[in-house]
Amino acid sequence: MSRLPLLPDRARPLIFAHRGCSSLAPENTMAAFRKARETGTPGIELDIHLCKTGELVVAHDDTFRRTIPEGPNGQGRPIEELEFGEIRDLDVGAAFGRQSPVQEAGAGSFAGEHPPLLEQVLEEFCPGMYIDIELKSRKTRGDALPARAADTLRRLGGRVAGSVTVSSFNPYTLLAFKRLCPRVPTAVIWCADKGVPFPLRRGFGRIIARCDYLKPVHTQVTAFSRFRFSTLEGRPLVPWTVDDPAAARRLLAEGCAGIISNRPQDLR
Repeated sequence: MSRLPLLPDRARPLIFAHRGCSSLAPENTMAAFRKARETGTPGIELDIHLCKTGELVVAHDDTFRRTIPEGPNGQGRPIEELEFGEIRDLDVGAAFGRQSPVQEAGAGSFAGEHPPLLEQVLEEFCPGMYIDIELKSRKTRGDALPARAADTLRRLGGRVAGSVTVSSFNPYTLLAFKRLCPRVPTAVIWCADKGVPFPLRRGFGRIIARCDYLKPVHTQVTAFSRFRFSTLEGRPLVPWTVDDPAAARRLLAEGCAGIISNRPQDLR
């Protein structure tokens, strides 16, 4: 089976800022994406959910409880149950610096950062940067997210052509998207975490999704997996989340096509 090349017009190695430059600014915000651009990082990785009113909201978790530990009642409800009018003014930047070890102390105040829409991000950063869009969904059927993402990419047309890839832990969501946008490279994501269904913890989802490249957690990249997936199957590997420069150099030297990192500023 022929596979789409992975961003063939972009320089190697591919470097993606994980949820934006999330060590210097709040994850999945315009500030984090702009920090990535300021540091010279060529790519961005982000996550999207479909909210109740149909907008594609850039956010990682199912809710805003982690990024807004103290705030309005709405932050604890699933994004899919919230209207965008309830989301647009949520402050996902005020808590930055005290949520995660990857965030640098003294990186500055980001109070007033709000969840962006996918279209806003694509319009500002493409085609100058390349973007990996992770589809966040737990559904195996009747999922509206793939169609809405495909509609957005088609509407933006040449602006995003050759600048976008799409990925997901959910191979059914990814397959649905692939059928609608067969010319966009796609990747299955996996790790051995308990939150991932057991059959999908070693990359089996690639068979269902019919994807073009793969995004394993970096600790599951081995000489055998590289030979099996890249050499035999022709699927490039782009592991996550690699924050140590020595580990990044090793993975790239061993044949990975790119790296996803919270600290892309250190990898350059």
